[in-house]
Amino acid sequence: MIPHSPHDQAVSRHGWGRAIVTAVAGPIAMGVVAALGLWAAGASDLPAGAFPRVVAATVVTAVGGTVEISGDAGGLAGTRAGLTVMPLSVTLVGALVVAAGFLRPLRRRAVASAAELAGWAARIAVVWLLGLLGVALAAHRTFALPLGDDTLSDLGELFGVSPKAGFTTDVPLTLVSGSAWLAGVLVTALLVSRSAPLPARLLRLQESVRPAAHAMIVLLLACVVLGVLVALVVAATRGRPAETFAVVLLGMPNLVWPVFTIGLGATWNGRVEGPFALPMPHVLDEVLRGPDTARLNLSTLAEHDGRVWWLVVVDAVLVLAAAFLTAVHSPPRTRPPWHALRTAVALVITAVMICLTCRISAHYGLSVLGLGDLGGALSGRLLLHPEVWSVLGAAALWGLVAGFLGGAAAGALRRRDGTKTR
Repeated sequence: MIPHSPHDQAVSRHGWGRAIVTAVAGPIAMGVVAALGLWAAGASDLPAGAFPRVVAATVVTAVGGTVEISGDAGGLAGTRAGLTVMPLSVTLVGALVVAAGFLRPLRRRAVASAAELAGWAARIAVVWLLGLLGVALAAHRTFALPLGDDTLSDLGELFGVSPKAGFTTDVPLTLVSGSAWLAGVLVTALLVSRSAPLPARLLRLQESVRPAAHAMIVLLLACVVLGVLVALVVAATRGRPAETFAVVLLGMPNLVWPVFTIGLGATWNGRVEGPFALPMPHVLDEVLRGPDTARLNLSTLAEHDGRVWWLVVVDAVLVLAAAFLTAVHSPPRTRPPWHALRTAVALVITAVMICLTCRISAHYGLSVLGLGDLGGALSGRLLLHPEVWSVLGAAALWGLVAGFLGGAAAGALRRRDGTKTR
């Protein structure tokens, strides 16, 4: 009997079978969450059997893909539309499923070669791209839009206006974006997991990077969990549960992560026109529906509801907890100033991720004979984007302070428990 080498055993633990399961489970989980969220939002009533196509388009945008919106309203009319948004609840579910599948066969090992990790990731990537190609090709549909009330319908018949809307996917760009998304998920999974093996040359990251990276992921997930709990309370006490569950299943991180940065003292700019509604508390929607682009920060929101100052308290608890978690899992010899620097860098990188993924830009409109939009019901605009330097500056300041306090608290805990720092 020929004994199997360690390399053969490693390959058997994460061969093509596991790669297929991991790469297929991610899109399936994303599709289920997207379908439930869109159903709760009422998208199942779309004409021409568009619902499955919209689900596919949602999965595409969740991995950074591009969905192009088009329209046609006949010879005397024109349409315009654009959409830039990631449904981050769908994104988060897919990332967690893929990361868990990637890490599972690697557990209980101290070291893995770079070639082994690259080969395992490559097998997942091949299956992932094939699946994403199928989803992207399915994400297209054109269907007619009703004009609304009798007056608009009469105008439509008079001018021969029969507005249609459609969407399709930029397949090559989607594959590129999806590849980058997958690479980011796999690298992040290796960085934040405290038990996954690393190549021998990268073992230093075990002490210098992993504690802070793990703490930031816990921080982001804690924000989402708090948001879900609040949403459940709102659904139970204020009614309209379908809309609330649509927000939870499609865009909860889109809401809670910008709000987290606002609690740190950052500023976001935004504007809402027409029937668009943000998946946010009423106070945010109220501020954004002014005549001009509005600034969202603690002071402007406090003018409408003084309870927003509680965001500072919640953020303080979350950031201090993350800093303490970083320090507890760091080597005992690490001094508080180093904890402060590492926590600040980690929180700034986290803030950059929030800035990149939580931007929203959407608009649409219908005009006849070049006279502009036909009423508010047929036009709208939604914008939300950060003042990047305010977000990064607030994150750096909070990270320095919380990191120092967390490091000092962890050191005091070790001394109380009799642990000697080196």
